[in-house]
Amino acid sequence: MLYLALFVLTFGCYYAFKGKISALSFEPLSFKNKGSQNLTYALLFAASLVSIICTLMILASILFEAMKFFSTQSFTNFFLSFHWAPHDAFLGKDGSFGSLGLFFGTFYISLIAVLTAFPLGIFTAIYLSQYCSKQKRAYLKPFLEILAGVPSVVYGFFAAIFVAPIVVSMAEFFGLDASHNNALSAGLVMSVMITPMIASLCDDTLCQVPKKLHYGALSLGLSKEESIIFAVLPPAMPGIIAACLLGLSRALGETMIVVMAASLRVNFSLNPLEDMTTVTVKIVEVLSGDQEFDNPLTLSAFALGITLFAITFVINFIAVLISRAYQRKYKIANL
Repeated sequence: MLYLALFVLTFGCYYAFKGKISALSFEPLSFKNKGSQNLTYALLFAASLVSIICTLMILASILFEAMKFFSTQSFTNFFLSFHWAPHDAFLGKDGSFGSLGLFFGTFYISLIAVLTAFPLGIFTAIYLSQYCSKQKRAYLKPFLEILAGVPSVVYGFFAAIFVAPIVVSMAEFFGLDASHNNALSAGLVMSVMITPMIASLCDDTLCQVPKKLHYGALSLGLSKEESIIFAVLPPAMPGIIAACLLGLSRALGETMIVVMAASLRVNFSLNPLEDMTTVTVKIVEVLSGDQEFDNPLTLSAFALGITLFAITFVINFIAVLISRAYQRKYKIANL
């Protein structure tokens, strides 16, 4: 990676001094020496190239291994089957790599998380930015940011030791059967994990909305609640959507909470009190085994990874379209 960074830096410097990036819309710097300006442009251009090239290399490596998997396994079975039984190949049978059950568990647990985290995060941000006093905000805001940085393994212990027994006890109280490892416990704790991040980012976005919009709505006779709904939230919607999307992405990629609270079993069930697993957990399980690297079971992890990447990319793309629609409507280019 160091050699790649040095190569990209040299590449960027070369093109900068050759004048190839002069067409980019950089504002002129206050350096009297033209060479200093070119060097600054070259460093910035090289830094941006490093991140882009690293992303492309990661994507290419996953895609290359996924293509090996699909060259030996059925493409249709992988995307349209719920039966995940790759170990059947060691018993003399044909191994099955149906991934629908894994993706169902991923989205089901994430759905439980976001249904709780989205409203809690947005309401918390509204309170911090519109109702909270400066003294309270000085304590609550850093506390939220600390919670957002807690490792997921800590939340996993919290889910397995504290939340799961409460869920099982509540289910027994109502006469329901609940597994100790269940999707509801994992989803609830996952919502606790992503709520501080969503709240913090939404609060930053709401604080950047011009105060004159809020005051103007109040001067027209709207109540404080109405002014927040009709004057403050719409311009901040691109940032709120981005914050919610970031929380959803973290929920989709979460591993430790699911391992410790929702088990490793592939299960297609709408009952949140049953155990199930996710794509990321199965990737970790497959790659932590002792199989050969060119084994179909090992290569299936890359197929799952590239599929999850594609799904996340589509979600990102839809969110960008929604954000741009709000930006055009309210003529706010950046918040």
